[in-house]
Amino acid sequence: MRHYADGAVSFPEAPDRVDVCTDCNGAGWVGRAVPVGHPDFGQAFPCLCQAKSEPAARLAALRRYSNLGALGRITFAGTRIEGPLPDAGSQDQFQQAMAAAVGFAEDPRGWLVFTGPSGSGKTHLAVAVTNRCIELGSTAFFIVAADLLDHLRATYAPDNPVTYDELFDQVRNVPLLVVDDLNTATATPWAQEKLFQIVNHRFNAQLPTVITVRGPLERLDEALRTRIESSDGFSRVMQLGQYNTRLARRIGDLPADMLRRMTFAGFDQRGATGATSEQQGFLADAYRKAVVFASYPNGWILFSGPPGTGKTHLSVAIAGELIHKGEAVFFAFVPDLLDHLRTSFSPNSPVTYDELFEQIKTVPVLILDDLGAESSTSWAEEKLYQIVVYRYEKTLPTIITTTYGVEELDKSKPRLASRIMDSMVVDVIGVDAPDYRGHRRVDPPVGR
Repeated sequence: MRHYADGAVSFPEAPDRVDVCTDCNGAGWVGRAVPVGHPDFGQAFPCLCQAKSEPAARLAALRRYSNLGALGRITFAGTRIEGPLPDAGSQDQFQQAMAAAVGFAEDPRGWLVFTGPSGSGKTHLAVAVTNRCIELGSTAFFIVAADLLDHLRATYAPDNPVTYDELFDQVRNVPLLVVDDLNTATATPWAQEKLFQIVNHRFNAQLPTVITVRGPLERLDEALRTRIESSDGFSRVMQLGQYNTRLARRIGDLPADMLRRMTFAGFDQRGATGATSEQQGFLADAYRKAVVFASYPNGWILFSGPPGTGKTHLSVAIAGELIHKGEAVFFAFVPDLLDHLRTSFSPNSPVTYDELFEQIKTVPVLILDDLGAESSTSWAEEKLYQIVVYRYEKTLPTIITTTYGVEELDKSKPRLASRIMDSMVVDVIGVDAPDYRGHRRVDPPVGR
């Protein structure tokens, strides 16, 4: 791709060699002059010059045409099989996606789609596919969706060396097209139309295509989704990454200080000074059930009780054990969580609302701390309800702490209460004990 001082773009750049083929203009592939409706109409075929060129020269030409640039260094051989994310679930997903990518690169048929949060390895695998296809002698073209739209707009300039029709036809018909970060959430109607025309053409012509989508497919225009999610096996969608701690640094992660202080070993089942035997029994029961959940996270736990009774302590202790075992855990103080969801609507937000909301809904273990402390707006209630209902229906392990009692919760949040107090799914644990924050036990020195 060649950029000019006045903003014009030569796209894509023909292979830089002396004996440029006059049939394909150095691209390495050609179309056939057949009428509309013919099986070969709109498809690309290897030019005869490919068989005549030296292997090394052809490979160099393919790399120049691919638009990969510095990304040419990314290969399957240099890829860590566990992927970039630390949790076991994401690593398993990456391994499955990598196996699919390797298979596709060896025999590119149909479509391969990677979805998931930022930093989960989608682009890496898409680029590795492109490089492997080039190694095998196939013509492939890589482009970021936003860049493609920019270059299509640039072709309208009267002094641009490539016309709109030339560029559009090349992108639609290249033997293997790799589109990175396809997104229509903020696209203009014109951009949505252009993307759909490209996707629809390649779908109808059954041209091999690799697409990456940041976040869930639901964020795409419905017309695009119907092509990408084709049910006839033509398209294969691979999910990568359940939760990326680098995505939202201020939300979801537990501070190291909390993990260090709030452990099972540091939980005093005797409670604060003055705790009765009955109250100590509540604490011991909560402790025992928390340990079991940490060993085998299944179902839901609702810790209910006054402030300072150890609800958050036990939740963090569970999280620490699971994180140590490689599980993905999303911990959020409910008011902060809703603030972050609101902030994600900002155009300057590093993460979109859809992406963050999808992660909260689907993370393997979710901990919602202090439900009821949030500002009770209709919007907040609706967001919490959507999260709770999704995880309830999927029976995804979830822990909730609240200072509300059962009756108070049922009265103030009836829609939520119908899910989070269902004894078939949720273990409601009452933690009724004195506030130990200001009344901690002080054991006498040893020997006294």
